[in-house]
Amino acid sequence: MLRGINQQQIFEEAEDYEKFIQIIADCKTISGYKLFAYCLMGNHIHLLIKPETETLEQIFKRIGGRFVYWYNIKYCRKGHLFQDRFKSEPVDDERYFWTVLRYIHQNPLKAQLCTKIENYPYSSYSEYMTESNLIDTDHVFSMMTMEEFVGYHHEDCSANCMDIEEKPVIRVTDEQAKIIIEKVSKCKTVSDFQALDKLSRDKYLIKFRRKGLSLRQISRLTGVSLSIVRKA
Repeated sequence: MLRGINQQQIFEEAEDYEKFIQIIADCKTISGYKLFAYCLMGNHIHLLIKPETETLEQIFKRIGGRFVYWYNIKYCRKGHLFQDRFKSEPVDDERYFWTVLRYIHQNPLKAQLCTKIENYPYSSYSEYMTESNLIDTDHVFSMMTMEEFVGYHHEDCSANCMDIEEKPVIRVTDEQAKIIIEKVSKCKTVSDFQALDKLSRDKYLIKFRRKGLSLRQISRLTGVSLSIVRKA
């Protein structure tokens, strides 16, 4: 698992998710690992992976380095994106393998990002439904039919792998966001906010983000350009 530093959002839009998946594929070719499942959430990533020729440390350094380099250029930022090193645990028997596989694919359901796991576009579940060039599906389908696979994934699962609590994602509405902006910054209008000095403005932009406002939402409601919000 990789988590954003200070639990910050890693993926802002579809291009970010798609880029990370492409990097996983590119690094898989170089590092030679097997990949059984993935799920990209807003501020963290789950991978069920089996090292072959490289260690986990080498694999994640390669994946993380490539994505952070691209991400920092795109969003005009510097520094770390991921919190510390990756977190991992061994999957050392078949029973736990199946538990982890289902847990990863059910992540979006637990976070209330979808009502059906097959509707979430950034997990490997859909790749099991079609011919996949990224996911190594042979191991799974050597022990389970497609029908059994689907049925298993639609069973309720209370497992919480690696002691990670998947909290539901709470979306802040524009009306709620306006209240937060006024309460935090004491600015009653967009003009008031734009009259702030740069240091104060950036401090408030960071606070708005930590309160759950999206980057585009902050830009739209403060009148500050999206590139400046991202940089802050």
